[in-house]
This record gives sequence, structure tokens and C-alpha cells, in this order.
Amino acid sequence: MPSVKGRAEMRWRMESKESKNVMKRILSIRGMGQVVTVTIGLVFLCIIFGFLNPTFFSGRNIGNLLRQIAPILIIGIGQSYVLITGNIDLSIGSVVGMSAMISATLMTKGMNPWICVVIALIACLMVGFLNGLLVAKCQLPPFIATLGTQTVGRGIAQIANNNYNTNAIGEGANGFRNFFYYGKVLGIYNTVWIALILFLIFDFLLSKTRTGRYLYAVGSNKEAAKLSGVNTMSTVMTAYVVSSFCAAVVGFSVTATAGMGSMDAGNMYETYAVVASVIGGVSTLGGQGILIGTVVGASIWGVLQNGLQFAGAPVAIRNIVIGAIVVISVLLDVVIRRGNLIMKRAKVFGGKESL
Repeated sequence: MPSVKGRAEMRWRMESKESKNVMKRILSIRGMGQVVTVTIGLVFLCIIFGFLNPTFFSGRNIGNLLRQIAPILIIGIGQSYVLITGNIDLSIGSVVGMSAMISATLMTKGMNPWICVVIALIACLMVGFLNGLLVAKCQLPPFIATLGTQTVGRGIAQIANNNYNTNAIGEGANGFRNFFYYGKVLGIYNTVWIALILFLIFDFLLSKTRTGRYLYAVGSNKEAAKLSGVNTMSTVMTAYVVSSFCAAVVGFSVTATAGMGSMDAGNMYETYAVVASVIGGVSTLGGQGILIGTVVGASIWGVLQNGLQFAGAPVAIRNIVIGAIVVISVLLDVVIRRGNLIMKRAKVFGGKESL
């Protein structure tokens, strides 16, 4: 019969083995390896910026940092859905501008803010539906299709108020402004809660439902997915509608922040969405990525912007650093995917030769 010391050692070994198995299961999730890597990078960034300026970890800055990250996370979720299908959405920034200008213009006319939200949301969803139709049904390259709708969307944002930014949306929209930006629940700004709720909803759809499996299937191999009975057109359209929905929500947040509509709202946001997705491990080649990675990617974007600002770096340097990180992330993704493909082919042909 084993001694007390022996039993304790056996228990320790069993617990150690179980923890290793749990880690293996976690790391076996598609895209989780890169998420872990970039999370370590995020921690190092926070430590470095905290060392350079101790106020980086102040409560006030953390609150502002979370508010900076929230809209990038929301549009990153939309872009991630589209990227997973093997496509891209360049119209996100213009849809943000549409949402901001349509809702703000209607509010300045005295319309109920929530009716304005519904009207602007419908208009934005129509852009997503059109994107999906052009890419999935008309077989246009996603870059060209969404580049076209990007220009159209920006034009709609400009003509919404006759080529002028709107006036202040007024005190009648205070409830709208508090809901989308200034209000707090449990000491955390509403915009952060909105981002968290949308993440939980869309992460569940992506990881636990048939729709999510179809998105990955289309991105991995569209023809194989079609032969398996997947409605590829409906799946791609769903991804683009989700992207436009997320962009519309960010447009409302931008309007609530400024208290007015700006024709330039959402400018460069399509780039920020790609940054959040790609840094977080969502593949530009489709079929790979998880939304927790987009959370980390958006956080890295926010920390870099915030930390470099604290360090006194000019905007140009910030843009160069973030742009370089995006290029490196995409390059690594392509290299890793090609390497995996070569290894798979080597195994297949090696197996045939042994037979």
C-alpha cells in the first residue's frame, strides 16, 4: 500500500497530466496557437508602455483605452466573419459614415432618435446585402465589389445632409448618446458593454452553430462546401450583412461621441478592422481564425495607439508601426499556411510511396 507521500505524488502526476491534456485541447482549437502568441505580445506591450509611463495603468487611462478598443473590436468582428469566408470588406468605413450621417441628419430634423437608428441600420444592412450579392451571386472579386460599394457608401454619407456635416443632434438625443457612448453600468462605459455583448453573440454563432461551420467550410474550400450541400451564396451574404451591422453600430457610437454627424466618419476604419482581425490570427486566405483572437488584435491596436501617444510619438510614426505589423502578420500567415500545405502534401505522397 502506497505511503501518504506516494499517494500525494501520484495525485500530483495525475493533475499534471490532466492540465497538460486541457492545454493540448485548447491549443488544438483552430487558430488558438496564434492567439496565445499575440496575447503574450500584448502583455509585453503593456509592460513596456507601463514602464515608459506609469500613468498608462491609471484607472482613467484604462477606461479611455477600453473605449478606444471597443469600436475597433466591433468592426473587427464583422471583418473577421468576412475574412473567414475567404473574402474581404472594404466598405466598412463608408458604412460607418453612412450610419453616422443618416442617423444624425434625421435627429437634427427632430425625428425620434431610435427611429433614426432603425432607418440608418436598414440602409447599412442593404449595403451588406448588396456586397454579398455582388460577391456570391455575380462572382465579382470581393476587393473590386466592396471597393465600389465603399465609394457609393461614402457618397451617400455626403449627400445625406447636402454635402455638409450635421449640426448638433440636440438634447433630445441624450438618451441615444448615453446608450451608445457616455452611459456607464458597473463603472464601465456602455460602448464597452455593447462590444462585449456583440462579441459573445457572434462568437457563439461562429463556434457553436451550423452557420459558423458553414462560414469556415466556405473559406476552407468553397467547391467542397458546395458539394457537401452548403448554400455558399447565403453563407457569404450572411458574413457581409454581419459586417455591415457591426459597422452601423460603430457609426452610432461615433455620432454619440461627437454629438453630430461627420461626412468623414469611419475614414480608414476598414484598415483598422483588418488590423484587428489579422493580428488576432484570422487568415486572409479564409477558413481560419477565432473571435477571441480579434479581441486580442483590437487590444494590440488600442494599446499601440494609446502607448505611442503617451510616448510622444507623432501620428505618422503610429501609422507606420501599425501598418508594418499588419504586413508582417499577413506575411507570417501566408508563410505558415504554405508550410502546412507542403507538409500535408509530403505526408500524402510519402504515404503513397510506402504503399
